[in-house]
Amino acid sequence: MGSGGTKPSILLALNRIVFSRDFPYMKGMDSTTQPRPVAVRLVSLDAFRGAIMLLMASGGLAIPRIAEAFPDSRIWQIMGVHTEHAAWAGCTLWDLIQPAFMFMVGVALPWSIANRRNRGETLWQSWRHALMRSLVLVLLAVFLSSAWSQQTEWVFPNVLAQIGLGYPVLFLVAHGRTWMQWSAALLILIVYGLAFGWYPVAPADFDWSSVGMPEDWPHLTGFAAHWDKNYNFAARFDQWFLNLFPREEAFVFNRGGYQTLNFIPSIATMIFGLLAGQMMRDSSSMWNKVRWLLVFGLMGLLSGVVLEQAGICPIVKRIWTPSWTLFSAGWVCLLMAFFVVLIECLHLKKWAFPFVVAGLNPITLYCMWQLSAGFVRDNLKRHISPDIFLCMGETYEPMLQRGLVLVVLWLVLYWMYRRKIFVRV
Repeated sequence: MGSGGTKPSILLALNRIVFSRDFPYMKGMDSTTQPRPVAVRLVSLDAFRGAIMLLMASGGLAIPRIAEAFPDSRIWQIMGVHTEHAAWAGCTLWDLIQPAFMFMVGVALPWSIANRRNRGETLWQSWRHALMRSLVLVLLAVFLSSAWSQQTEWVFPNVLAQIGLGYPVLFLVAHGRTWMQWSAALLILIVYGLAFGWYPVAPADFDWSSVGMPEDWPHLTGFAAHWDKNYNFAARFDQWFLNLFPREEAFVFNRGGYQTLNFIPSIATMIFGLLAGQMMRDSSSMWNKVRWLLVFGLMGLLSGVVLEQAGICPIVKRIWTPSWTLFSAGWVCLLMAFFVVLIECLHLKKWAFPFVVAGLNPITLYCMWQLSAGFVRDNLKRHISPDIFLCMGETYEPMLQRGLVLVVLWLVLYWMYRRKIFVRV
């Protein structure tokens, strides 16, 4: 191609899908910003998404391991609990990362739909893009899950796969009326809960070791037993579904209890995010939007706790129970309200810059964290010092290791930010 030629149309299309260099920044975030479009992105939402991603990529800074060295420290023990997942029922800060990420997928969709309409896309073209995005996310998740395996690992609990499996439904629901969206979310949770309630509980003489459960595991009791680990409706589905794919050994159970069908109730999580995103785009005052986020947040927390305390459905993140869906969505609304208040209402933006950088390239950060964390760690030791992570002593070695790796990954994102390169699917 000569210097005066034009790119082939397929390359132009790929460039629009993968690399965007005309990204709408909030006024005050970039001195080179052009006049803002009507449907402006909110810095608070990018910052919140970035905080979620950085928390995830931190690996909890290995705090649970360090807490073991300080068994008498209440502070270390609390931090240790909240930087790893609950064993089964319950909720920690670490458990909220995935629902927050999925909630934000829903929040971003109204902006995406509006932008595509403004570009003159038909509904069919947008639907085709939604299906392609879904397929790419699922295949990317399988690729990441297989990175250290001898063959393709056809498993789907990865957050990208969960988003991809549910995204087409979310896209369709996004084109309905608000009452239809609420109805769809609640219907999903009711039907999914009934499916678990219909599936029988484990018999009294069941060999729990056959599904990887230790003898001292604290099993759920009463009606909540329908959501017990590795013996439930979704676990039974995976024992059939995952064995349809080529595997070295037959699938029997997931050690963490995660299931493919989690994507169904997580659609409700994304729909709740969709509703929040539509509200954030309306013409009401920002303080009014914060009030509604607080109301919905408290409603979600209360409804989730009531379902659990009534013995109807336990709060379990690993199988995304209906009560967990409501409870976690409530927490995410409250956390998002915090970012909106500081950044949009009080106009305190500078502190959020590191989060915004990560929030504008979440898929990039996720893939780098999955694939290159070990590479970065080894090269820091090779090129700086073999003892680089020991400068604070052996106790804090894992914390410093994960912290420095996170800094390197963020610097890569900052380099992309400065050049206005934003990887999208």
